[in-house]
Amino acid sequence: MTPTQDKQRLLDLRYLRMAQIWAENSYCVRRQVGALVVKDKMIISDGYNGTPSGFENVCEDEHNVTKPYVLHAEANAITKLARSSNNSDGATLYVTASPCLECSKLIIQAGIRRVVYGEEYRLADGIELLRRANIEVEYINTSEHESE
Repeated sequence: MTPTQDKQRLLDLRYLRMAQIWAENSYCVRRQVGALVVKDKMIISDGYNGTPSGFENVCEDEHNVTKPYVLHAEANAITKLARSSNNSDGATLYVTASPCLECSKLIIQAGIRRVVYGEEYRLADGIELLRRANIEVEYINTSEHESE
């Protein structure tokens, strides 16, 4: 790796760790996911999976099934941008788990150019769609880099 690539890798790891910490804000029991949108080395938005604003902070029903209206971390981060003066053109999305198909559509439409994620999901259709849209996608196994 070149020094520039080394520096980018360190930044990627740091932002992914920050997304992991942000995921701890989620009230979801089954899985906590965090996301950060970074542009020009500034965090311009953040999100974690959970219920819409004003709803009870309970993500699962009595059978431990995720409620259908729970928002994914990426969707929360992207829609938060709509209420701000920022835009995500050319930004990088850091997310603790690989995006699903629905979130990948939002990522494409938001103009995000790069996605870095730290955990592979059982379905890869979201990642495939991002690649088809020429969005740079990178998986970083954070457990292999815990000391960095």
